[in-house]
Amino acid sequence: MATTLLSNLVNPQVMADLIDKKLVDAMKFAPLATIDTTLEGRPGSSITLPSFSYIGDAATLLENSALTPSALSASTVTATIHKIAKGCEITDEAALSGYGNPLGEAADQLRLAIASQLDNEMLAVLNSITGTMLYSTTAASLVPNDINVALEKFGEDIDMAEKAVVVSPALYTELRTTTGWLPASEIAAGRLIRGAVGEAYGCQVIVSNKLTTPGTAYIVMPGALRIFMKRDTLVETARDILYFKTVITASKHEVCYLYDGSRAIKLRHA
Repeated sequence: MATTLLSNLVNPQVMADLIDKKLVDAMKFAPLATIDTTLEGRPGSSITLPSFSYIGDAATLLENSALTPSALSASTVTATIHKIAKGCEITDEAALSGYGNPLGEAADQLRLAIASQLDNEMLAVLNSITGTMLYSTTAASLVPNDINVALEKFGEDIDMAEKAVVVSPALYTELRTTTGWLPASEIAAGRLIRGAVGEAYGCQVIVSNKLTTPGTAYIVMPGALRIFMKRDTLVETARDILYFKTVITASKHEVCYLYDGSRAIKLRHA
């Protein structure tokens, strides 16, 4: 009778493929970003990336007057690829008994851990928005109409692309009472992002517990963010022969950055 070894149960390559295959689905903000894998297998840890600037708000144009076009400008940003990682331990008893599918649970937990960190980094990029795409109010907190007013910063593109607004649970509660609120059931066919709870002011509403106060929100068009993946998820295992358990780790090399500053707005109260 063949002996079942722990190495038969933990296949790092299979687990890595499983994590990568479902990683984007686990990322809440992935549909708002372009995921680029062209850097995989290339040498170097720093890359120079283009970053487009906002062309400015639309202006009133008198009848029979010529429009003066604005030049689209782009600067470069140097970004450093970094590693994100997470690990867990499984005892031989847990792995061999299969109770509760610990190996599958480990893969899910590692996938969610990496996805959550990528979401954190995308929010950090959005939080760094300054200049003309920053909407500020002196009120004690943001209110739903602030979203409506902030949309003017998109100028003539305000209705030309799908948009999502990322809000705190507190601001979501207020949005549901506004005129024109559409629940998720009414936007299902054209939903831009999985997990959208509804639509207000032409923006699909995403609720994030990572926004702990109603004082910050972000309006994002697809393509504003870009994620460069340097290496697919790497799963590795190691044995602890004193405690008879296996350590499983997952890591990924990547960088997030703001690719098109004209497609994202940060809202905050002063």
